Amino acid sequence: MTRADPITEEAVLVPTAVGDLAGVVRRSKTGLLPGVVLVDGSGPGSKDEWGGWPEWVADCGAVVLRHDKPGCGGSPGGWRDQSFEDRADESLAAARVLRKVPDVTGVGLLGISQGGWVSLLAAARDPEAVDFVVTISGPGVTPEEQERGRIARALERHGIEGAERDAALAWVDERVERLLAGEPAESVLAAQEKLAENDWYDVVVFAAYDDPGVLRFGARIMAFDPLPSACALRCPALVLFGGADEGVPVARSVELLSAALPGLDAGHSGIAVFPGASHGLFMADPDPEIPRRDQLAPGFLPMLEGFLAGVDRDDSG
Repeated sequence: MTRADPITEEAVLVPTAVGDLAGVVRRSKTGLLPGVVLVDGSGPGSKDEWGGWPEWVADCGAVVLRHDKPGCGGSPGGWRDQSFEDRADESLAAARVLRKVPDVTGVGLLGISQGGWVSLLAAARDPEAVDFVVTISGPGVTPEEQERGRIARALERHGIEGAERDAALAWVDERVERLLAGEPAESVLAAQEKLAENDWYDVVVFAAYDDPGVLRFGARIMAFDPLPSACALRCPALVLFGGADEGVPVARSVELLSAALPGLDAGHSGIAVFPGASHGLFMADPDPEIPRRDQLAPGFLPMLEGFLAGVDRDDSG
């Protein structure tokens, strides 16, 4: 990018089943460019809470659309009322909006964390709407398996071992089983509260698992398997992980997605792990003295730029 290139941001609306979600389209390079819809991870999120990601991705040679999650940033609806299918349809709606922007040559999805699952599902649900996919720290396992592993590692960090660790993970498993069986979230919470005197309680409850809305959301997504969606992809995919990610089973995800993704042998798709990088592909915690962009894993942005430059809508299927 040269300083002569204008940086523009335009407000857009993404029509969904719950109403129009507010979005922004960013461009920092001129000419024909691929479009990228940013697909957020877990929890709430608005178009104004993406940090530097819209800038970084746009500077890699893309027209970037970011939008509110339902119920965030003044947009209607509620993200906790969604399923992954709802999130996928929302991402496809954003892709259709971006495809109408002048000089956009094709449209892909870039999903971070939970957004990786959603991006794979969206591309599988409507192959004609998605020309490429990029996932960052999107696990190759189910949310249930990913969360169990994350909690197990958290228990280890807190020094909870042996029978106490077994009891904690037994409740984690029971909690999921109850939710997937359709038990009301309030009933599951009542049973959970009876375990509050255990030393492991705060670790397995964390900040989210004491909220009935979050539990109901979890019941809709915990059994999702990303591998059928990965196998069904008809477009190029770039799958990225941080080697120091403590929240995702990186080695297991690479193994499963390497076997599932079409196009790896032909070079149309790729998987990379950045040694020492975190869940967000950063090499260090935020430092006010250092631009956050400079803390991204070395080679990540050049790899993304190269992938975007090689995406051609005419041969992406």
